Amino acid sequence: MTAHMEILDGYPADVLAIRTTGEIRREDYETVLIPAVEAKVKAEGRLKLVYVLGPDYAGFTAGAMWDDAKLGFLHMGDFARVAVVTDVEWIRAGVKIFAPLMPCPVHVFALAELEAAKLWIAENEAPAEPHKPGADVTHKLPLSEDRMPPNP
Repeated sequence: MTAHMEILDGYPADVLAIRTTGEIRREDYETVLIPAVEAKVKAEGRLKLVYVLGPDYAGFTAGAMWDDAKLGFLHMGDFARVAVVTDVEWIRAGVKIFAPLMPCPVHVFALAELEAAKLWIAENEAPAEPHKPGADVTHKLPLSEDRMPPNP
């Protein structure tokens, strides 16, 4: 399947919305996403990103993964919010794992929640406290010691 990145219309000026199909290659990043991010940062200062990976999404090539990581590191401070919209479980899990490292709010939405993602990304209210990288510890994993029976 041929890869495709499409810039979506109908979002506020500070939002870059992208829909992907097929297998995403390095060329898709270099000809579509990276120039769009850089143009939006130049025009708006910071940007909000909506990244939609539909049911026909077929993965990333190694070159695309490298460009994705490089884009994230080079522009980490340029993102005000990131919404990832997908039903692909490994993408959802990966975003949730790396979200605490981002200096902005990151939220994962199911494809059926695209309208909720649009509403969330358009919010301009600053959080009560600025978002700082870190981990949400409301759901701790039990330690091995917690699962061992007590010594008699």
